Amino acid sequence: MAEGKNFEVVEGTNLREALLEQDIDLYSNGAQIFNCHGHGICGTCLVKVEGAVSEPTKLETTRMSFPPNSSHKDRRLSCQVKVLGDVRVTKYEGHFGEGEELLWTPEQGLVKATAKVS
Repeated sequence: MAEGKNFEVVEGTNLREALLEQDIDLYSNGAQIFNCHGHGICGTCLVKVEGAVSEPTKLETTRMSFPPNSSHKDRRLSCQVKVLGDVRVTKYEGHFGEGEELLWTPEQGLVKATAKVS
């Protein structure tokens, strides 16, 4: 469940890909254009994930050790997460999703509108 949407995926599906396939607003502001497209190096797909998911990859652990992601131990890079069962995903504001204000929750669509880059 993410951004107020409940949907099913095949076990082992990449979380980032699943969210994007559902047209879920994963990226904030300029990160919609400037991101690494799922290679685990930019950190812009940061989300809070609760539920059955894979363990962090070495690449994710390395990226999460650098600011601004390093202060958020409860969050994951969605591009490095494999869905293994039921999950709930929450997105926070900020270019990297590093903020404290909610952008969207599992039950609710956009809580705070973000500026779109034209």
